[in-house]
Amino acid sequence: MTNDMKRGEKEIQEAKLIRVNNLYPHRDYEVSISLPEFTCKCPVTGFPDFATILVDYVPDKYVVELKSIKLYINQYRDDYIYHEECVNRILDDLVECIQPRYMKVVGDFNPRGNVKTVVRVEYKAESNGD
Repeated sequence: MTNDMKRGEKEIQEAKLIRVNNLYPHRDYEVSISLPEFTCKCPVTGFPDFATILVDYVPDKYVVELKSIKLYINQYRDDYIYHEECVNRILDDLVECIQPRYMKVVGDFNPRGNVKTVVRVEYKAESNGD
């Protein structure tokens, strides 16, 4: 068995969220992204947790580049992290990257052990008084 990292594994490991210019910053519009193959690990048991992550946002000057969010989300697959923490971290990282007018992130986790979790977090940019 070799320790050679596959191309996809290397891309995921090196992934960074990338922003691109919003071509319509004068207009409010909503972007919805669904990431149905999210996975992480329970920090107590190590069992895998599966979820659909939903991101809805109103961009300002930037939008998130879609391949970068796909690779970024895959970085969680080996993380031992609670549901609440990962959804809040995703929101924080995306807000830092693109500085939207509004963003909501929902983590809709598959049931495990008769427990289903849905975590919702929101961000609203402060009004600058314009």
